[in-house]
Amino acid sequence: MSLSIMSRARTFVTTRLFGKYLFLTNSVTCGCLLAAGDVVQQTVERTHTKKDYSFQRTGRMFFIGMCVIGPLNHCWYSLFLDRILPGRTTRIVIKKIVLDQTMASPFFAFCFLTGMNMLEGHTFKQGVAEFKSKFVTLYLVDLCVWPPAQFINFFYVPPTYRVLCVNFITLGWDVFLSFIKHNDFQITFSSAKHGGSD
Repeated sequence: MSLSIMSRARTFVTTRLFGKYLFLTNSVTCGCLLAAGDVVQQTVERTHTKKDYSFQRTGRMFFIGMCVIGPLNHCWYSLFLDRILPGRTTRIVIKKIVLDQTMASPFFAFCFLTGMNMLEGHTFKQGVAEFKSKFVTLYLVDLCVWPPAQFINFFYVPPTYRVLCVNFITLGWDVFLSFIKHNDFQITFSSAKHGGSD
């Protein structure tokens, strides 16, 4: 009987969650992990400050993940990148990483920061201003994290599970995104060059 239950569960996961409902699975997973990242970040913040926990902030992170970043990830990895660059050779994987870093990464960062700003009640223009002030920091860290992570993802992980793989790597990344979004922290080219500002 237990084997029958396990078999049904496996069939449900493979044919439904990672088949018919893959878009929903990817979107909801992204929202949950962005929210989890914010929970971790707020927990860290509360060890240094007396701020109350903000459930609204976590809710916004969940919403932007499920309704914006998750669907974008699904379309980019499942519908676009693997179709224009099929295969897993080293050359193909490097091309995917280059496209991911030059096209997807800046666009996703823009959508995240401007979207979060609008959910907080700010204007699109204010969101663009925040994106401009924080993008250098975000992108420098992105370049350290995602190319090696995506090499593993593109080279070893089957296409159906790539967004899920990205989402779980993203848990640590989401803590950083929450930090960047909710703190006035940035690195400029001049400060990076001279080892920090005075």
